[in-house]
Amino acid sequence: MARRPKKPTEFNVFVVGQAGRLQYEALLFAASFRQFNPTFTGRLIVAEPQPSEHWKRDPRMNDALVLEALAELNVEIIPFENKHFGQSYPYGNKIEALTALPKGEPFVFFDTDTLITGDLAAVPFKFTKPTASLKRTGTWPTLELYGPGYGEIWGSLYDKFGLDFASSLDLSQPDEYWKRYLYFNAGFFFYKCPHAFGEKFLEYALAILNDAPRELVCQKFDPWLDQVALPLVIHALGGGRDTLPEGLLDGDISCHYRVFPLLYARESDTVVRTLEEVAAPNKIKKALKNYDPIKRMVYQGRGQKVRDLFDQDDLPRKEQAIRNRIKREGFWMR
Repeated sequence: MARRPKKPTEFNVFVVGQAGRLQYEALLFAASFRQFNPTFTGRLIVAEPQPSEHWKRDPRMNDALVLEALAELNVEIIPFENKHFGQSYPYGNKIEALTALPKGEPFVFFDTDTLITGDLAAVPFKFTKPTASLKRTGTWPTLELYGPGYGEIWGSLYDKFGLDFASSLDLSQPDEYWKRYLYFNAGFFFYKCPHAFGEKFLEYALAILNDAPRELVCQKFDPWLDQVALPLVIHALGGGRDTLPEGLLDGDISCHYRVFPLLYARESDTVVRTLEEVAAPNKIKKALKNYDPIKRMVYQGRGQKVRDLFDQDDLPRKEQAIRNRIKREGFWMR
């Protein structure tokens, strides 16, 4: 008797949206997602922080045109409460939002400054084996002269949470080289349950912030706290660096562009074309024109002027050199 094909796992996709830049990026994300995922059966969610003593101003999305466009894209807005972070550490939103999502349902999180450029059904997610973005540089820790090295710093964190440090190492990389140690960009991550992931993420982040090992005494946690805790969470939940094929997320299926001048300077023609296509429908355009960087970069052509400054096949090796050139030409926006 022939076996029926295994039904793909249904999952939810979410970003965090709030007043200011993130609401416009969330709209672009949703528009790109819907364009390339027309048969998606999960829930597309924007998690939204609510007013509290942790915010100086109301953090909720406040552009009526954005809210209307999100509704037309069948985006659910799910509120969540900041109990620990907020104005003091907005990156903590991605941690605290997790337990507002449907419990027990697999999820994929993306930063709002991401465009979807392909069908997520092509990504073979193993929701029991989480991972996160490897599109990163060695931003943390910062080593001090005569201070502890990478091994001592990371090892102290694994010891603090009772985790096996040795099994997290990439032994193909040299000792005391940052890539040897499990480290991610928090631009995307996934797991089988947002509550299980979020509770451990919060536990580890607060423990690091409030009671760090002595080896971390010289280290800064703003803005790196989420990226310090994330590899520990992923390792504790049975994930690692190699649970997804290369070239899909942060590749053919998604682009974490970060800021629009960098997108135009260094991303592929496909990414630029996707941005301009999903921003073109009138209802979306009316909303996005309220955000000056998108208005100038996309609709007034400044982005193409930035693109013309660079050979995308021969970019400067360091991002700072790209930034500096854009700034010298007067085209930098954020």
